[in-house]
Amino acid sequence: MSQSPFLKAAIEAAKAGEQVIRHYYQTNIGITIKADRTPVTVADVETEQAIKAVLTQSFPDHGFYGEETGRSHADADYVWLVDPIDGTKSFVREYPFFSTQIALMHRGELILGVSNAPAFGAGEMAWAERGQGAFLDGRPIRVSDIEAPDQATLSLGNIKTLTQDAERWARTGELIRSVSRIRGYGDFYHYHLLASGRIDMVIESDVNILDVAALSVIVSEAGGCFTQHDGSPLGLDTTAVVASNGRLHPLALATVR
Repeated sequence: MSQSPFLKAAIEAAKAGEQVIRHYYQTNIGITIKADRTPVTVADVETEQAIKAVLTQSFPDHGFYGEETGRSHADADYVWLVDPIDGTKSFVREYPFFSTQIALMHRGELILGVSNAPAFGAGEMAWAERGQGAFLDGRPIRVSDIEAPDQATLSLGNIKTLTQDAERWARTGELIRSVSRIRGYGDFYHYHLLASGRIDMVIESDVNILDVAALSVIVSEAGGCFTQHDGSPLGLDTTAVVASNGRLHPLALATVR
């Protein structure tokens, strides 16, 4: 598989970030609580710095939007979206459900995504580029072809806000009763499972675009569908998403609209 200079740089940046993550993981590092009450560590900051160094050296004219270092050249045609450790709470509690998320947006359209989970098993990296398919550890991946809800697996993530609307929560209960299996894999992992055909629907709220931008490209290039709860495309203000194998997307959307 040929890789564009964009994808090569994104993978190189993810691996540079991985070196920082491995240095700090399970070392009982200190935690700072940000204004939004989420934790941040020196590992988050230094991982983002390592990623940014690779990307800005390769593409000095590109913009950058990072979870820890903020935005620069945000009006550029190309803007990198980076969450260095998506799942910092997992990272600090020393379990491996965290990842590095790197996406590239071109004039408002997400065109590339790399999702790297260095502590998950032997490590797991997924990537995709618009029009080039999706890959997991170098192997092409594809969503499932399941159409019947009673054969489908649904994964829910960050569903706290769904419970605040009684009607929507009731519809979620109906969906849960209709499917074959319900799980809550969460973070990067349920999207990796979805893109590789091992589960079929994901409903998630309380996210931001940096959490899901790269994953949306991966799922879409694997043949799936990835939208906001109202069915619209993702944007910089996205907070709630639905992802599926495409065949089951209308059912999932009907639950959360």
